[in-house]
Amino acid sequence: MSSIGADAEQSVLGAILLNPDCLDDITFLEPRDFVSVRHQLIFKVMRWLHEKNDPVDIVTITEHFHRRNRVEDMGGVSYLSQLVSAVPTAANVSHYANSVRSQALRRRGTEAGHKIAALQSEDFDSDEEYFAAAEALIDELRPGKIVEMKSFTDTRQEYFTHLRSKAEKMLSGFEQFDKWSQMWRGWLYILAGRPSVGKTARSLQLAIGIARQRREVDMIMRDMMDAGLVLFFSQEMGEEELTDRMISNLSGVSYNRIINKGGEEGFTDDEWQRIERAYAELERLPIRIMDKPGITIEEVRAVARRFKRKYGKIAAIFVDYLQIMDIPQRKGEQRNQAIGRVTAAAKQIARQMNCCFILLSQMTRDSENSEEPKLSHLKESGSIEQDADVVEFLWHDPEDTEQGGKVIQSVFAKGRNVGTNKFRYLFQGWLQRFKELEKKEVVKSEQRKDHWKKNRK
Repeated sequence: MSSIGADAEQSVLGAILLNPDCLDDITFLEPRDFVSVRHQLIFKVMRWLHEKNDPVDIVTITEHFHRRNRVEDMGGVSYLSQLVSAVPTAANVSHYANSVRSQALRRRGTEAGHKIAALQSEDFDSDEEYFAAAEALIDELRPGKIVEMKSFTDTRQEYFTHLRSKAEKMLSGFEQFDKWSQMWRGWLYILAGRPSVGKTARSLQLAIGIARQRREVDMIMRDMMDAGLVLFFSQEMGEEELTDRMISNLSGVSYNRIINKGGEEGFTDDEWQRIERAYAELERLPIRIMDKPGITIEEVRAVARRFKRKYGKIAAIFVDYLQIMDIPQRKGEQRNQAIGRVTAAAKQIARQMNCCFILLSQMTRDSENSEEPKLSHLKESGSIEQDADVVEFLWHDPEDTEQGGKVIQSVFAKGRNVGTNKFRYLFQGWLQRFKELEKKEVVKSEQRKDHWKKNRK
């Protein structure tokens, strides 16, 4: 340890002995920030005593070490006396503490560099797993953010700047939903449903709707119109299958004909033109797809960070779907607890990246016997329900029918800041397309009006 580093560490500890209350001014400092093991031990004891509201002085610290037969580990009583004489006043403790932390960060940076170099000898299933491991080591360098209590006077300018800024919402492409809420940045949005209700098709149409906010306009307006990238992580379907679905949705060419390459007769000239136009639109949209089975939340975070660094803004992240992600369980951990770690991380990513994180999820079999889905029908629901800002269920009511497709109910069972709501869609499976319908209550109301008019006549 350099003499400058030693002096700074001694000055911090000496200042605390002069005025223990200054520990409240340097809460950012950690025991690991001290390079001297002796100083780490002394600082730990000081903080422990302070948190217990016990005196922090030479007598109490010595007594603590004496009870554990470790007085020599702290350098003896004489060393504590040296610390007191090493600093004339506690007034500059924040300066000394910042110096200790800055040196510690650089020291840990060197250590992280050695650890990253050592990763070359480890086996990784993919480059993404290697990147995730390297970024995890880098993340350990950054100290926790210090959040201070603020008065309304402190935050006045920031608050009114917030009010004058544009609301952080994005259009989904579904008119009724957008009139009610729109997609909010920072949301963890859970889209759940039983098999065959069109979860993937709905999420792809959402992705297109969000991405369409990027318009070719003049350069002055471009940044205002560009919501950012849409990242889609698929675990069950390959990229070409997802593209088939989006092309069918945009072109109106039958999905069955697309996956069968037009059949024996091939595509007509008109179909080729529509497919070409649809693909040209996809090329203009800021959508990126990764198809990989068993992805981890760490990989999702690493990829999102990389794209944010490169392009500056992310609008939405889709993961299809939660229960088939690679979610290792720690020793003694239950499956629902492991799921909870993933949903908590997804919510954190949404806030850190300032985007909407749309996470597809399964529903329990019990939901098949229910008239309408509830939050308890989320598979492994506890933490999912708690962490989510919005939970949308897609549900098929056999008694609700319309010509031209299957009627799918959209039930928003949870909506932070927006409340709950219900919508109806016509799912045209052959086009992988959801079409908005009138709400059932509205339809019934119109029928009652017609019936009343006829009886009047």
